Amino acid sequence: MKKVVRILLIVIGSVSLALGVLGIVLPLLPTTPFLLLTAACYVRSSDRLYNWLMTNKWFGSYIRNYKAGRGIPLKAKISMLIMIWFSFLFSAFYVATSPWLRAGFIFGGCFFTAVIFMTKTYRPDEKKE
Repeated sequence: MKKVVRILLIVIGSVSLALGVLGIVLPLLPTTPFLLLTAACYVRSSDRLYNWLMTNKWFGSYIRNYKAGRGIPLKAKISMLIMIWFSFLFSAFYVATSPWLRAGFIFGGCFFTAVIFMTKTYRPDEKKE
């Protein structure tokens, strides 16, 4: 892998990690998607950072639960939906200049809402299999 791409992935992963950490304490900022992006960047760029992330006592569980097929916590799903619809509706009505672009934002919001609803919801009280 080229060194520039590796460094870029580490930077993107680190910024995503910072946003994920903020999402733990800020109710409208989702944590899980940012941590998943961090894991995807780190796994392609740095074994050391990826292993640290996966074994971290605060962040590792989010990613392990998703990778194990247990799903995304309900709080994270709600946060994602709020952020998606806020940003897509704002963009559709205050940024987009053409009706086609507005329709695209609305369609995108519907698409991502469907994806989130189809993703399993993680419930900590479920028995581990």
